Amino acid sequence: MDSYLKLKQLIAEIEPDMSKAEGGNKAAGTRVRQAMQQIKDAAQDVRRGILEMRGSEQAGQAAEGGEAEGKKST
Repeated sequence: MDSYLKLKQLIAEIEPDMSKAEGGNKAAGTRVRQAMQQIKDAAQDVRRGILEMRGSEQAGQAAEGGEAEGKKST
């Protein structure tokens, strides 16, 4: 999943600025806040991808006569 890899990369890239921001560097703090917005957007993309996968699995099960809610049979 490309969106998950992008999320991991964004988090890794922010580490140096996070350390600087904790040390009181205001410019680094601004960069961290901007990066956190990108991380938020990337996380939302991951969530959408997971929901799409779940939806396609449920649609496939319904077409095959499986349970539409995705519940496991016992």
